[in-house]
Amino acid sequence: MATHSQTTALGRRLEPLRSLLHRLRNLPQEMPEESLALRVLVQGMVVVGIIAVDVAAADVADSPGISYWAVPMSLMGAAWSWRQRHRRNIPVKFCIAIAMLVALALFFVRLTLERNDTRLALAELLIQLQVFHSFDTPRRKDLGYSIVIGLILMGVAATLSQTLWFAPMVLAFMALAVPTLMLDYRSRLGLRPQPRRRLSLEVSPRQVGGVLLGILVLALAIFALMPRLPGYQLRTFPVSAPIDLDGQFNSSTVLNPGYETEGIEGGSGVVGGSSGSPRSGPGDLDRNFYYGFNDQINQNLRGEMAPAVVMRVRSQAEGFWRVMAFDRYTGQGWQVSRNDDDSVETLDRPGWTYRFNLPWSVSLGRRREVVQSFTVVENLPNLIPMMYEAKELYFPTRQIAIDPEGAVRSPVPLTAGMTYTVVSEVPQRDRSLLRETGDRYPIPITRQYLEVPEAIAPRLREYTESILAAAEPPLTDPYETVLYLTQYLKQTYRVQPELPFFDEGEDLVEAFLFGYQGGYPDHFSTVLTMLLRSIDIPARLVVGYGPGEFNPFTGYYVVRNTDAFALTEVYFNKYGWFSFNPIPGMELVPPSAEESRTFSTLRQLWNWIAGWLPSPLVGWLGGIMEALISAAGWAIALLSNLFTRGWVGLLAGLGLITVTAFVGWLSWSGLGQWRDRRRLAKLPPMEALYQRMVAWLAQQGIHKSPAETPLEFAHKVQTQQSPTQADIVSAISQAYLRWRYSGQPQDYPTLHQRLRHLKHPRSKSSR
Repeated sequence: MATHSQTTALGRRLEPLRSLLHRLRNLPQEMPEESLALRVLVQGMVVVGIIAVDVAAADVADSPGISYWAVPMSLMGAAWSWRQRHRRNIPVKFCIAIAMLVALALFFVRLTLERNDTRLALAELLIQLQVFHSFDTPRRKDLGYSIVIGLILMGVAATLSQTLWFAPMVLAFMALAVPTLMLDYRSRLGLRPQPRRRLSLEVSPRQVGGVLLGILVLALAIFALMPRLPGYQLRTFPVSAPIDLDGQFNSSTVLNPGYETEGIEGGSGVVGGSSGSPRSGPGDLDRNFYYGFNDQINQNLRGEMAPAVVMRVRSQAEGFWRVMAFDRYTGQGWQVSRNDDDSVETLDRPGWTYRFNLPWSVSLGRRREVVQSFTVVENLPNLIPMMYEAKELYFPTRQIAIDPEGAVRSPVPLTAGMTYTVVSEVPQRDRSLLRETGDRYPIPITRQYLEVPEAIAPRLREYTESILAAAEPPLTDPYETVLYLTQYLKQTYRVQPELPFFDEGEDLVEAFLFGYQGGYPDHFSTVLTMLLRSIDIPARLVVGYGPGEFNPFTGYYVVRNTDAFALTEVYFNKYGWFSFNPIPGMELVPPSAEESRTFSTLRQLWNWIAGWLPSPLVGWLGGIMEALISAAGWAIALLSNLFTRGWVGLLAGLGLITVTAFVGWLSWSGLGQWRDRRRLAKLPPMEALYQRMVAWLAQQGIHKSPAETPLEFAHKVQTQQSPTQADIVSAISQAYLRWRYSGQPQDYPTLHQRLRHLKHPRSKSSR
């Protein structure tokens, strides 16, 4: 009996739950979506979004391969949902909810462990949720959720993508999106698909093609005209997952596989080997690794590198990606003289952030903050490229090191897929200020950067002074002296591709100037550095990568190993180090942070069009184009500068935008009125009078349809205007018809006065 009573009590307790389930079963069910074509297209959009994330992720890291399981599972879910669309599927809904909660929990665990770039983690979570959701999409609004998820996935993929492989994904997504939206609109109107045509698009392919073509043209026009504004206004920068170092960090070691080593243990295995170039004496260049990235470089190497992409850089400004500098000349190369544990500073970062605060010099002159994000494509030495002068580094290791010449070293080589970010305070080159620095330098600078081998010092100084003596007008300051010597080397000496090896004991600078009349490209920078030192101007050799090729479609600079070369850095008292390039065929000074890529796409489009036009027309149009682009770039730079100056700058920028927009609107309105007056002046008086009346009524909210006759329009006006105004409209309309179809002359002056009375009922003209 006790058992029976307990069962009865349990039944009474469960009765509310049974009642709730009964009410849920009897709720009116929304009509399921019956268009199979719409379902197939929506699923296609989701599949393209999933694949796009995988394709884009391969640009920045190892591809997660999520599409390998997500695409088949999503297709299975879509097929299941189609077959079960008329059922409530309550057990399936509970399972989906549980699976989504588990996926969310795993996502938070992943965020806690990694704490780095979360875009890929968010994309994977969204894909998992979409796969679960695909098993229950009976209604049109459920398909709408899938459309939105596909669109979000494409947006995430766009932020990850660094190459043009993303472009086919965009085109495929758009080709599916246009008919999908058309079918979705038909479904909203209640137009049900015909049973025999469930797989057809139910829309005209010509309509789809026309809309798609129009979207493409409009999108390309917007893309070309859209300014490339500086990004990274937030301080959450892309960084790779943390790297744990096995063993102790030897900060004085540079790991460059381009040189022979005895097998230095790096973070990812042995680096170097017998295939590298010799550290001294004659030898061949390594075909993959630039010889200049080492603590000692040998400029008696010969050969060429095989071009290969090594980095992609996203930067607020174009620049020279500096790697390291050298202070001691060895006769046939360079070395870093201060490379021991006491000279190289090791920096640690906290466990809760990826940021290293780098030491940087305080100097006069303006500086500009430039943020750069680097993605390594091919394995590189453990030297970290960045713009000079870096103040913050966001890097995945717990330690880094920095030598006295400003080169930043990683505990491990930079491997393919690694991402890091640098914030630099780049000195801006002001020629007028640098000319006034004088020739007095701090003692540590003169002690370190004026060394010239005794064997060549007298002859080198005499030769340099003879060059400067021929300058007109005479040179009176170090900056103009540096520019003159740089230009002199460019114009006087040539690049020698077939340069023979230097003999043992032969000096590179002497052989360049007095023997071969030139040398390899990097030899020019070595010679300039020594010429400057010979006349007591502090200088050092710096190596790094040129900007690379800017891709306006991705916004990245594509950097190759062949973009690496050497420059000369010159010290100017109180203003710091500035680079000069004596290599023929290159700019005298490297790219400046002041140069903008705001309208880079429009520039490239114009360059392509200019190739098809005659030269005189190109010159005339090119001047106009450059003036417009420069003016727009100046305005955007001004606004960007204002918006970064706190609340006052923000309010000033918004006020400037408002005033500019108002002036632009007034100008556009005035231009429209002027065009209308010009157009009406060319019409017969009666035609112009009628058109003025129609235009004025349109301003009052009464628009004439092209299908309406003048009398029908006049009748419509009678219902919306006063009797006096309606009579004037009717009189002008009838007079217009008599003139138009009967050719009868009309009393134009009287009708003109009545139109003025219609516009201004209280004017004196109505008397």
